[in-house]
Amino acid sequence: MGTEHYKAAIYRDKGCVDVVELPYPQCGDEDVIIKNLLAGVCGTDIAAYKNGDPRPVWKDSEFGHEVVSEVVEVGKNVQGLVEGDWVFPNLGNAIRNRKRMSNVGAFSEYLKLPQCEVGFSVLKISKDIPIKTAVLLEPFMVGARGVVGLNPGPGKTAIVFGAGIIGMSAAIMLKWYGCDKVMIVDVSDFRLKNAEKFDVVTCNAASQDLKSRAIEEFGSQAGLSGECCGADIYVDALSLTVAIDNFTMLAKRDAHLAILGVHHEPVPMDLKSVCYNNWHIHGCGNTPNESISQDVFNLMESGKYDLSSLVTHEYKIENICDALMMGRNSSEAQKVCISYL
Repeated sequence: MGTEHYKAAIYRDKGCVDVVELPYPQCGDEDVIIKNLLAGVCGTDIAAYKNGDPRPVWKDSEFGHEVVSEVVEVGKNVQGLVEGDWVFPNLGNAIRNRKRMSNVGAFSEYLKLPQCEVGFSVLKISKDIPIKTAVLLEPFMVGARGVVGLNPGPGKTAIVFGAGIIGMSAAIMLKWYGCDKVMIVDVSDFRLKNAEKFDVVTCNAASQDLKSRAIEEFGSQAGLSGECCGADIYVDALSLTVAIDNFTMLAKRDAHLAILGVHHEPVPMDLKSVCYNNWHIHGCGNTPNESISQDVFNLMESGKYDLSSLVTHEYKIENICDALMMGRNSSEAQKVCISYL
């Protein structure tokens, strides 16, 4: 390959990431070497850098997991891949270590994928998809997986709390699955303005009355504790107690809630209301990437939305700490990436 070493970002602790040089890996007969092209900064990466919580980003480890990569070496026994193919290293499957779901090594120039299998270790990506769209595959799989279990479709309406990339992906997938109307709720005018490009309505909960806005868009119903809105589906992509409080305030009987935001602290909830309203509360879903990716690829290949516009910032690996800081800035950033191009 003409290189003996590659650059890799190593997570150390709160506020500390080192960029080091590691030996270029040897490719065995069952292995593949990939060169990372464009990698997204995830909320888990930002939280580890901000808070020092080593899980699921482990200390003294390569990290990052949202990435488009190019195959540069293929072991002689590997089938279905050739040099030059674009792939997504499939989280814990990619390096045969489920503990490294968020530590695949997207913030490294090269990766070795042992015992590589197409459809398990990697998902192939069509080069017809723009690279700034393809880099959103992993967060869009999270959004799609989270909402598909809520039975979205024509005749359904939805409210998404949070206009970060997971909230955006959930809202766009809800529209893709056929929901009649989707609202995104946030307090960032910058992110809400981005959301308006994707055929959704918005509410800035800091400057608008959320309940009045929701009833205006979805109608009202009589609930057990007063007036509620007519939306069928809710998504918590905010990771804050206010998202659960707002669901409790707005949700009608038989409403569905998916919790995609990772709450690091316990959240109070009135279980009597859950009982009497027959609310259906889901987690982040369990559809395998190998299955849900096809829905996302169909969206990306359709060209219906310019998803690449969600990538607002690119940094080189040497400036990864700046990228992690920018990823926290909801007034300027949507999706921040590390570029190796």
